[in-house]
Amino acid sequence: MRKLDAHLVFLFGRICGIVLFFPVQARATRNGAQAPPAVFVGLLLIVVSWPLNWFLPGMRTAYLFFPLWLGYILLIDGMVLRRTGTSLLSRSPSNFVLLFLLSAPCWWLFEVINWRTQNWIYLGSNVFSDLEYWILCSLSFSTVMPAVFETAELALSFGWVQRCAAGPRLQPTPRTMFAFLLCGCFMLVLVFAWPRYFYPFVWTSICLMIEPVNFWLGRRNFSERLRLGDWREVAALSVGALVCGFFWEMWNYFSYPKWVYSTPGAQFLHIFEMPLLGYGGYLPFAWELFCLRNLLWPGAKSWRI
Repeated sequence: MRKLDAHLVFLFGRICGIVLFFPVQARATRNGAQAPPAVFVGLLLIVVSWPLNWFLPGMRTAYLFFPLWLGYILLIDGMVLRRTGTSLLSRSPSNFVLLFLLSAPCWWLFEVINWRTQNWIYLGSNVFSDLEYWILCSLSFSTVMPAVFETAELALSFGWVQRCAAGPRLQPTPRTMFAFLLCGCFMLVLVFAWPRYFYPFVWTSICLMIEPVNFWLGRRNFSERLRLGDWREVAALSVGALVCGFFWEMWNYFSYPKWVYSTPGAQFLHIFEMPLLGYGGYLPFAWELFCLRNLLWPGAKSWRI
């Protein structure tokens, strides 16, 4: 039964890939142009890595997670380039690479918090030495930011996201920013003090803490757009993380090593290993990645997202 389920999910994922890729290729054909090379390189990596990751015996995911997600990132980058004429990789290959280097330490922050909350564990990771575990995890974690920001740029290319440019205006004030900071700190204290009850605050506290700091330092921040009623960044990031979350969970389901969850009060209606309510955490997670990148990378003002 498990093998049948694996093949059904694999078929469903292939259909999703065709649905995503076909409009890009069709548009390129109408314009007399070819899809960007990144599309085909990405597809090749996915087509090779995905079946191996699910059906090879042994510890295959430890080594196949990175090429699988690199394939996804290159595929989405090529789709963005085809739709908009620009993409993260085409604008600045150096920034594209540096985003991988920034991603790993940012995700390790959440791993440190998870040592207290214990919301997820990695089955099979005990076979590696501490150094092997750190190297392999860091390599895998390096794909998180590129995947989310590339998918957010793709979402930004759609008209329904562009319509979010005329929303309610939120005026940042010193009092509001200070309240955000205090609220974020208090929420994080609750997470560490009573993780069983307050673990969901992990996915909002970091954003609330860092957004005011970025605002005061003159780094890129949400407030500079929201004061104009422009919610496109928020919407695109939310969609980007949710789409990535679906693929993270789907590709994880038949992987090994793999992660499993402990989410008190929400252990029902699972989609793959993740409870349905858990997918809501991907939305503020994207905002936290945005805040972390802007804090650590002053040049992020020049980015599309």
